[in-house]
Amino acid sequence: MNRPTLSVILITKNEALLIDQALASVQWADEIIVVDSGSTDATVEICRRYTDKVTVTDWPGFGAQKNRALALATGEWVLSIDADEQVSPELAQEIRATVQDAAYPVYSLPRLSSFMGRPIRHGDWWPDEIPRLFRRTQARFSDDLVHERLVFEGAAGRLQHLLLHQSIRSIEQLLGKTNSYTTGGAVRVRQAGKSCGIGTAISHAFWAFLRGYVFKRGFLDGKEGFIIALSVAENSFYKYVKASYLPPRQP
Repeated sequence: MNRPTLSVILITKNEALLIDQALASVQWADEIIVVDSGSTDATVEICRRYTDKVTVTDWPGFGAQKNRALALATGEWVLSIDADEQVSPELAQEIRATVQDAAYPVYSLPRLSSFMGRPIRHGDWWPDEIPRLFRRTQARFSDDLVHERLVFEGAAGRLQHLLLHQSIRSIEQLLGKTNSYTTGGAVRVRQAGKSCGIGTAISHAFWAFLRGYVFKRGFLDGKEGFIIALSVAENSFYKYVKASYLPPRQP
């Protein structure tokens, strides 16, 4: 019986700092697909050390870009990771065993994110179960500009070992992500026809902080837990504020 093949897909832009670690953690895969959106650092050069399947193109948004990478994959199974993520050796072994005798077409991975080097195990960042391993023909990504999701039918299985995520490495990076993600989120809010006045922005931000810091015990992660809870609240606030300045959705 032939062994099921696995393609790993990534999208990149100016990820030279971490992409080497990400690619090294999946070099056991049958195929690595990279779709880059015009990096000006050494990202593309580094990627080509690991694979000859590197495409440089424009930037249509997270969901559409991941679907471009998916369309280039040829493996029976696909593992999608980000440039700031690493597959632990234990997870790699589990993935190889899972695709040999899979009970589900899609599997979620437990992701452990870090903030300024500190692993975060409470608040809105944990637990973080994300569907990333799937049969190529049975799932695709939503076309959202940000916070894309994997679209599939039926239930997903769950793997046990960790996907490691170096989420935030500096406050400057945190602020940059806030600005970028809230802009895309604002478009989604408008497209969905949701209310987006200042009162809505305040109430969503207040609830986001309370949920992450108190109810999900983000305070147990110390200073970093507070910063994360506040950042999530700010993301919610500015998403709705930005949406309030966008033109209303057209019929």
